[in-house]
Amino acid sequence: MATDNGIEVEGLVRVFGDEIRAVDGVDLSVAPGEIYGFLGPNGAGKSTMVLMLVTLLPPTAGRATVAGFDVAKQGPEVRGQIGAALQESALDDFLTGNEHMDLQGGLHGLSKNERRTRGAELMERVGLSDAAGRKVGGYSGGMKRRLDLALALLHRPSVLFLDEPTTGLDPQSRSALWAEVERLSREDGVTVFLTTQYLEEADVLADRVGIIDHGKLVAEGTPTALKAGIGQVSLEATPANPNDREKLAAVLARFGEPAAASPKSVAVRLVSGAEQLAEVVRALDAEGIQVGDLQLHQPSLDDVFLQQTGRSLEGEEEEAEPAS
Repeated sequence: MATDNGIEVEGLVRVFGDEIRAVDGVDLSVAPGEIYGFLGPNGAGKSTMVLMLVTLLPPTAGRATVAGFDVAKQGPEVRGQIGAALQESALDDFLTGNEHMDLQGGLHGLSKNERRTRGAELMERVGLSDAAGRKVGGYSGGMKRRLDLALALLHRPSVLFLDEPTTGLDPQSRSALWAEVERLSREDGVTVFLTTQYLEEADVLADRVGIIDHGKLVAEGTPTALKAGIGQVSLEATPANPNDREKLAAVLARFGEPAAASPKSVAVRLVSGAEQLAEVVRALDAEGIQVGDLQLHQPSLDDVFLQQTGRSLEGEEEEAEPAS
């Protein structure tokens, strides 16, 4: 384990072509052993940031160090300290789980005995012992993601990069991966840089989060502190008649600013908090609007994103990030 296995980023920029600034002057610091959640919609710059930090993409400007090594000048040293499970896995459907572990261990210079011992340990840790002798082509999506994680941990890295590791996983597989990431940080002191679009994932796992939008870091802090900064409770209402949604929105707009809501609902951040609820109900009755569902929500990370950018984070559809 590296003595200083933190991450330091100063003014990092990545430009594609003549105009596209996928990462635009980002500054951040990740402490050793911390789980840092990097949030943003598709195309915000998350994956580009990771590719630079793992030395697969050179920065256009700025500086970044991982475990004390400069990503632009000391690539081999950085790669010796990190593990990475990126969005596109490099698994071979015709190899078994054990064969993947043996091949990866050989590339890292592990002895045959160490490859066997460490591989068995990790396959058990990620719940794949029973499938270790099977070809990966028969694995489910969740099993492949867990194998990816095991391979990233094979050489005992001090810093782990996970780029949207639970996208497409079922709830059980997602929870299992969360538990292992948390254990790595708590028990092994591994620094984890986690990109995700899932707010719940960041809330559950991250010690701190950074929110990126259009290549810029727009908010940073602990999930609790960021949500506390919003302060206001939000009210979400679903009209009994879908045709009343615009009328419902007009009424709710009297009581606060728009907040994130499901597609069929309308939400606002209540200026005076939950005590406004009775007043809202009376206003809806006066307009003859029947409500199918009415819920109060404490501030969320999506509220933070909405406040910073004017749009919702979860469910945001954007173009994919430019390829290098």
